[in-house]
Amino acid sequence: MAGAGAGAGARGGAAAGVEARARDPPPAHRAHPRHPRPAAQPSARRMDGASGGLGSGDNAPTTEALFVALGAGVTALSHPLLYVKLLIQVGHEPMPPTLGTNVLGRKVLYLPSFFTYAKYIVQVDGKIGLFRGLSPRLMSNALSTVTRGSMKKVFPPDEIEQVSNKDDMKTSLKKVVKETSYEMMMQCVSRMLAHPLHVISMRCMVQFVGREAKYSGVLSSIGKIFKEEGLLGFFVGLIPHLLGDVVFLWGCNLLAHFINAYLVDDSVSDTPGGLGNDQNPGSQFSQALAIRSYTKFVMGIAVSMLTYPFLLVGDLMAVNNCGLQAGLPPYSPVFKSWIHCWKYLSVQGQLFRGSSLLFRRVSSGSCFALE
Repeated sequence: MAGAGAGAGARGGAAAGVEARARDPPPAHRAHPRHPRPAAQPSARRMDGASGGLGSGDNAPTTEALFVALGAGVTALSHPLLYVKLLIQVGHEPMPPTLGTNVLGRKVLYLPSFFTYAKYIVQVDGKIGLFRGLSPRLMSNALSTVTRGSMKKVFPPDEIEQVSNKDDMKTSLKKVVKETSYEMMMQCVSRMLAHPLHVISMRCMVQFVGREAKYSGVLSSIGKIFKEEGLLGFFVGLIPHLLGDVVFLWGCNLLAHFINAYLVDDSVSDTPGGLGNDQNPGSQFSQALAIRSYTKFVMGIAVSMLTYPFLLVGDLMAVNNCGLQAGLPPYSPVFKSWIHCWKYLSVQGQLFRGSSLLFRRVSSGSCFALE
């Protein structure tokens, strides 16, 4: 699901970069029918020098602005989803659960789904209320995108040969480790720079719980946080977010690599003979590349579910004990650290609270505050 703030967008952007490279068709060349060896893919630096390319010097600012604009559009469209998700994460349940039945026919209590919750927000604040906290989130995502683009210019990725033959597993693993390390560096730096705006966005949204107006603008919010909490107040919840990003990147890339290396057969072809043809030798790899792209996508979903507790803990710490009702009892204890928060949620069986927005059963250890 859309993780709170820049979390989901950043993780998706980090995994999409490798996925996009996996879908690039290899250059045309004569390959041995049984042991094909794809040629080296053009590096980012080589493409930047190409005339008229997307990464050329003249078009680079335009391309970066396009990515920022597209990211802003996606962020705005997905904001109501993230807004409802955050309110559920902090335990705000303004509507009582309803009685229903599960697949086994047993009666269970279900909490309101995303659509019911969104309708309630519209009733209270109007349609514009669904976009509370959007401005700092747009700024956070834009800053993250610009940071990643600038880092690619300062530290361009090295040219790495795409190896897919099982006889070259060591070389292939080195390539994945190098690419993942590079992505991790960019993700961590962009996360740290954009996190203060993420904190402001979270606090603006959870004001819905207590109907406060403490955080009303970006500049005024910066002043309040610095005055009350100091410089560290801008980075509360950063560590679990960073850990979640690192685990996501390494887990997704390594799992996809081993599955593709050991389970995907490069000799599979689209042609009836299964060996490609002289006019289109690259067709021999089309099915394998398609399978690899789906593998990366599926692994991204699976790993994101496993790393969700890091996202939840990071978001709760961002609003905990900040003077807002959503960060104080009964919605949440005052946590001493993110580890304290993790242990508390684990004991309550709430480490995946808010991960589902459609079918939300009331668990036995639920600590929701029902109004």
